[in-house]
Amino acid sequence: MDDTEVPAPAPRRPIMRLLEQLGRKGTLRLLWELRDGQPQSFRVLREHADQMSPSVLNDRLKELRAAGIVTLSDAGYLLTEAGGELVKRLTPLNQWADRWIEPGAPN
Repeated sequence: MDDTEVPAPAPRRPIMRLLEQLGRKGTLRLLWELRDGQPQSFRVLREHADQMSPSVLNDRLKELRAAGIVTLSDAGYLLTEAGGELVKRLTPLNQWADRWIEPGAPN
């Protein structure tokens, strides 16, 4: 490598890629809404996600499908096996958050 070449950036760790994906607006909400394993239509997901804008909802669903976390069946959107495993792994974090926030505390 000579003085004019810039080294390639180091690949991001998988955990960082996952956290970036989960941190995108609406991603965690969609995973949470799909956690019961029942397929949901775009319209129902939007209603359950506090009327998330259609463009954001569409973008997140495309990203989650590309990541292999969500799939689209004839009955609607649902978690893949990997998506179900991810939600199971997030459940202890939800339990921790429930203990962290005092009952009755404002959000």
